[in-house]
Amino acid sequence: MTRFIIQRLIAALLTLFVVATLTFFLMNIIPGGPFNTEKATRKQVAALEAKYGLDKPLYQQYFSYLGRLLRMDLGDSYKRIGYTVNDILGEKFPVSAKLGLISIAISLCIGIPVGTLAAYRRNKLTDRVIMIVTTIGISVPGFVMGTLMLIFFGVFLGWLPTLGLSTWRHYVMPAVGLSLYPLCFITRLMRSSLLDVFGQDYIKTARAKGLMEKKVVFKHALRNSVIPIVTYLGPLAAAILTGGFVIERIFSIPGMGKFFVESITNRDYPLIMGATVFYSALLIFFNLLVDLMYGVIDPRIKLD
Repeated sequence: MTRFIIQRLIAALLTLFVVATLTFFLMNIIPGGPFNTEKATRKQVAALEAKYGLDKPLYQQYFSYLGRLLRMDLGDSYKRIGYTVNDILGEKFPVSAKLGLISIAISLCIGIPVGTLAAYRRNKLTDRVIMIVTTIGISVPGFVMGTLMLIFFGVFLGWLPTLGLSTWRHYVMPAVGLSLYPLCFITRLMRSSLLDVFGQDYIKTARAKGLMEKKVVFKHALRNSVIPIVTYLGPLAAAILTGGFVIERIFSIPGMGKFFVESITNRDYPLIMGATVFYSALLIFFNLLVDLMYGVIDPRIKLD
């Protein structure tokens, strides 16, 4: 186990290095710059580039950035004067993370039981209704569902607030909108995985011994069938915890999703780099966590 974790940590550091390097050079080869606007004169642009070290050769900028990155310093934002990238991520990530955790909880608490029910009632009316509903849920874009909820529950009925995250009622519509796709996907994945497990020899043996069907499902089949869910949960957690741009935009939530896009449109190089490295680190961490969970869920899986 220790050897496995060390190997994965080394691979994680190499992955982050490659991601940071590719992002840095791809970002800088795009024509233009963060200060090339119609209002700025050449003299003003030159002064700003000198202030942030953009007048230096690219390789010097690259090694300077790597040095700051090793110190966990992501630099100063070019567009939000007086803010560092560390400040922005520290301020915005908790907002997105709280909403993301609620959305993940909704997806798992509803998706797994409903998927289990669909597999248990396979090819019957319950199963068919669940499959139709989840297919629609996967097909409908998040911005469509978010807008419909905003108009119907927020404006037309007036049941729920439409802006911000001040109270628990503010979380209802954004959390539902953000969890809709993963909930439907987890439901279908759970059904498919459970049906596959039902065909395994040990399940047939349990049934041959005369065990009740519910005991076969919940004691023997369910544990192994959640492995694909755990695999999906790694990248899902990284994506949702860092914010859903569309949902955050619709409900005016000041989370990270907004800054992912704004950093690109504003050519805010440090924020682009910081957001990319931060997301990559989260993705690597959750994938490592998923690998460790395999051995807990199924003791037959060995981590070498």
